[in-house]
Amino acid sequence: MTNDRTVSYEHLVELAGAIAAQLRARGITRFGIVDHDAINVVALLAAASSIGVETCVYPPVESAAEVAALAERFDHVLLISDRTDLTGPAEVLPVAELIGEPAAPSELSDGPRPLLVFTTGTTGFPRAVRQDWARVLRPFLPVHPAPTERWLLAYGLHQFGGLQLLLHVMGAGATLVAPVPRLPAVGVAAMRTHRVDHASATPTYWRFVLAELKDGGGEVPPLRQITLGGEAVQSRLLQDLAAAFPDARISQIYGANESGNLRSVRDGQNGLPASVLQQRPDADVSLKIVDGELWVRSRIGMLGYYGEEPIDPDAWRPTGDLVDIVGDRIMFRGRTSEIINVGGVKVDPLPIEERISALPGIAFTRVFGKKNALTGAIVAVELVPEPGADADALRITVREACADLPSASRPRLIRFVDTIATTGNKMIRGSAG
Repeated sequence: MTNDRTVSYEHLVELAGAIAAQLRARGITRFGIVDHDAINVVALLAAASSIGVETCVYPPVESAAEVAALAERFDHVLLISDRTDLTGPAEVLPVAELIGEPAAPSELSDGPRPLLVFTTGTTGFPRAVRQDWARVLRPFLPVHPAPTERWLLAYGLHQFGGLQLLLHVMGAGATLVAPVPRLPAVGVAAMRTHRVDHASATPTYWRFVLAELKDGGGEVPPLRQITLGGEAVQSRLLQDLAAAFPDARISQIYGANESGNLRSVRDGQNGLPASVLQQRPDADVSLKIVDGELWVRSRIGMLGYYGEEPIDPDAWRPTGDLVDIVGDRIMFRGRTSEIINVGGVKVDPLPIEERISALPGIAFTRVFGKKNALTGAIVAVELVPEPGADADALRITVREACADLPSASRPRLIRFVDTIATTGNKMIRGSAG
């Protein structure tokens, strides 16, 4: 279900079959998808996967030059698109040309079913992860039928989180509501209009949803299931979601494009239970901690990055997530790529961000490193105040709340902004000039 049309599973299967036959008749073995319509994208993905054609969904970039740059970077000589403004070396084939009577019955492929999935690119230009549909699908084979559920698609289908949600919904035979653009305000409206009762999104997206409900008023969507994934989750966010949606079960999914869906936590607490470190040697996914960083061995994860050598599925790899064990929980402290080097002292921004976010009068917080001539970097904070909050008083409150931190971890720059920059509904992190 999109903004302007709804299709049944039966029609979607017919559409995918017609496209698969056209792909095979034209000898197409690899292409990129540049399309804003989720129905077209799902049909193209289903068609390509059924006959072993590699495809890759592009992010919703506005500029034709950006599309051309992605196509060149990932060697796509063919793009299938609903856009008419695309130029460049890649051929552009309109989606409409593939929809019609099948050229011939299309037999399912019994070989590899390749797929490329972009990383979010929150810390730079996105990479492409090589996947195989058999590995991506395996965690969703046990999904129980739930045809009455209505799920909001808040991720893009170019994101691993979006593909995960799509496969879960299709496995359950549920309804997928896919509004465009995938902004929190649009998502809230879609939840209300289409009576969405299940929704999965990044923590950043959920924080914007809560702000939308608080500022705009109106009916609170009747959610029964809230799922968070793709970023570290702050304790305050879990508390605020529980207060705003008292009838909803709240789950956290820990996973990544590279490693697959690793764990789901439904106990309402932050972090992962430490028991996840105790795994059988033959488990699809195993976790361990090495020098404060979470490592993974995954047999449902990626085959490798595009343009690089394949990886060993039995090898341990660092996730980039920094963690501590507190009691019986694994608590996330940030990403290795987000560490702020203040005069040789490594500072994790996430604990600082969580401390500040818990203060009253603050809607959003971003802690990051800002370049400094003397120390290399300093800790900087961007704040979005709640309506009516006094900026000067908040600045004092933030400094007082961080006064007991080590000197290197104390914010040296606090600035107020209207919104926090995001990409793929994730907060953009990393150092700034």
